[in-house]
Amino acid sequence: MNRVRRQEEVDRAYEVQAKAAIRGAAQYGAVGLGLAAIGHYSWPAFRRQTLPFKAWLVTIVSVFGLCIHAENALQSHELEQRRRENTIRREARLDLARRGLVATETEIAKWKEEHFAQKQAEAEAEARARTESSAAAEQPATTASAPASEQ
Repeated sequence: MNRVRRQEEVDRAYEVQAKAAIRGAAQYGAVGLGLAAIGHYSWPAFRRQTLPFKAWLVTIVSVFGLCIHAENALQSHELEQRRRENTIRREARLDLARRGLVATETEIAKWKEEHFAQKQAEAEAEARARTESSAAAEQPATTASAPASEQ
């Protein structure tokens, strides 16, 4: 795997983890704030505590939510990456076996590069076909409206 693709995967994992961390901190922060409000109005011992202590308790709950959500999101992302990689490796082993090659790490890496290049070429051809078909669809509409405007 080349460095650029690896860096893209690291950046994607960071993005997933950061979004989940923000969501978890917000959710658990709201819960902590609600519990602090309930405690303030229903428990005299909690009401006597200082505001910084109450804020510290809410912050602890928020940080807990941040950590839990971020870790769960990262583990889910890594599991999905492993599943995808295992599927690709299984497909590579089968294809290499059909060709009569032994599926070594080097051969699998070469197969993955060929497969990635082929998929990229197919995607480019499909995009090119879409732009050509949309251009062809627009062209008759403009030629059909030209004679009508001349009349």
